[in-house]
Amino acid sequence: MRGLLNKLVPRSLSVACKWQHQQLRRLNIHEYQGAELMGKYGVNVPKGVAVSSLEEVKETIRDVFPGESELVVKSQVLAGGRGLGKFKNGFQGGVHIVKADKIEETVGKMLGQILVTKQTGSQGKVVSKVYLCEKLSLVNEMYFAIMLDRTTAGPLIIACKKGGTSIEDLAEKFPDLIIKVPIDVFKGITDEDAAKIVDGLAPKVADRNNSIEQVKKLYKLFCECDCTLLEINPIAETSDKQLVAADAKLNFDDNASFRQKEIFALRDPTQEDPREVWLCLFFS
Repeated sequence: MRGLLNKLVPRSLSVACKWQHQQLRRLNIHEYQGAELMGKYGVNVPKGVAVSSLEEVKETIRDVFPGESELVVKSQVLAGGRGLGKFKNGFQGGVHIVKADKIEETVGKMLGQILVTKQTGSQGKVVSKVYLCEKLSLVNEMYFAIMLDRTTAGPLIIACKKGGTSIEDLAEKFPDLIIKVPIDVFKGITDEDAAKIVDGLAPKVADRNNSIEQVKKLYKLFCECDCTLLEINPIAETSDKQLVAADAKLNFDDNASFRQKEIFALRDPTQEDPREVWLCLFFS
């Protein structure tokens, strides 16, 4: 069988796929998985449950959110721009704040349907799970990220006191508001580093010391879990003066899969290009 496929698949494609497989440096996980991981590290996240059927929706509302008048309903696909996306069945938007009596109806328009966003391409991605979250009373939205920086050869923390939109738009509109703090990998994050980040976020009501601790916990997660990117947009303040990760995007270094087995077990190949998955597995 392999011999036949080697004849059918051009050698250049085989070589390219091997190169691509070797260069793949980031496992991407769903928002609900990232929120669960952050919660384990003591990071403030909204209460939420991922569901994959209408029966699970009923159970979740009954057991987890009894008495809630509204919930946030989020389609789970590995692509940005969900809120402004459009389903191929005509339903508009992959993220909604929904009244309790309309949640089943809304989820029914999402599950099993194809969501097209600015990052999925015209083919879109199938929504296999929907994340039901508590609706928080947010008073301020900011941007926070940790990434690997080639220039400093280490982690770089980025903060902006405006959030909720893409970092590219923020950088274009508010370049002076973006704070960058490189972290010494040998020293780790210091209180001074974390304070600079909190000052860059410029929270209006959240407790400063608690916010500094939240930044340090996020950095600990980034290092211990071999992240290549941890992006929270928005990181938000709530009316009860908490700093909360209201959204999350986490990528992980594929080279660390041998020591991050639990995290890499979360990989969702249904959200990846099936041609790349099949070819790279075949030629690996």
